[in-house]
Amino acid sequence: MDVRRLELLRELAERGSITAVAKAGRRTVSAVSQQLKVLEREAGVPLTERSGRGIVLTGAGRMLAQTATDVAIALERADALWADFKQAPSGEVTLTIFPTGGQMLLPGLLTAVHDMPGLVLTATDQDPLTPDFADLTPDFDIVVADSPGMLPSWRERGLAVVKLMEEPLDIALPEGHPLAAKTSLSARDLTEVTWIGVPLGFPYDRILRQLEAITGVPATIGQRFLDNGIVESLVAAGHGVAILPRYTTRDHENGLVTRPLSGVRAVRQIWALMRPDRAERPSVRLVVEALRTEAARVAAQHSA
Repeated sequence: MDVRRLELLRELAERGSITAVAKAGRRTVSAVSQQLKVLEREAGVPLTERSGRGIVLTGAGRMLAQTATDVAIALERADALWADFKQAPSGEVTLTIFPTGGQMLLPGLLTAVHDMPGLVLTATDQDPLTPDFADLTPDFDIVVADSPGMLPSWRERGLAVVKLMEEPLDIALPEGHPLAAKTSLSARDLTEVTWIGVPLGFPYDRILRQLEAITGVPATIGQRFLDNGIVESLVAAGHGVAILPRYTTRDHENGLVTRPLSGVRAVRQIWALMRPDRAERPSVRLVVEALRTEAARVAAQHSA
């Protein structure tokens, strides 16, 4: 079977439609359809079937798509071994990262890779409303995501996943707030406050649900925002309190202070997600290692 046609089947498994595969590969829909039909003739069994207005993979198609992933991994591993033999890791690595993660990790990461000959790191920031950061892995070599833990969809897709760090989440209060006199805050301390929250379902919002479960008191949400800078400004102005990440919140600089939560596991975990074949590239491995080093440096800096 032709490796390129196998890769098209893999792309169909990950992207969900022939139109999406064609757009990503800058081909026509008819060209992709034709190549998949050729692959189906080579396989001798149906690989796709109709589902509504689109198509889905059959059981045989899913098995062959996994085989395509295995082939891609083997090819990348061979390329990596040869690249290691010939020269230092080189080429372009594309990375996308959520905004506060970029604020925290990108300055040091870009400094670390700047002087590596032949290596170009192109970084962008993610749309915070992306339902699942794993959806971005077909388009980027490395996707940096935050979540309460490893998501089932990451395992189901067979992604290479590297945990970079855990970052505590603290309670942000206006300077002079009565609760600021405490060194840490419990769920009971926070039953009568007004919250500046985040959209429903986001990681910080799940912490509020934990607090409600402990106290039995519904949280009072004054406003909800995605942007942490807006949240910081509103907290500093006395409009409420909020849950914010420890390492990127500008406490004591703009009229707010932060206090840790006690009795509640309040952390976010930060991960690097990759297609398994891309994770074999020397240049990608080098950037991921630089990410881990920078994450460890940031955590150590704030724990000192």
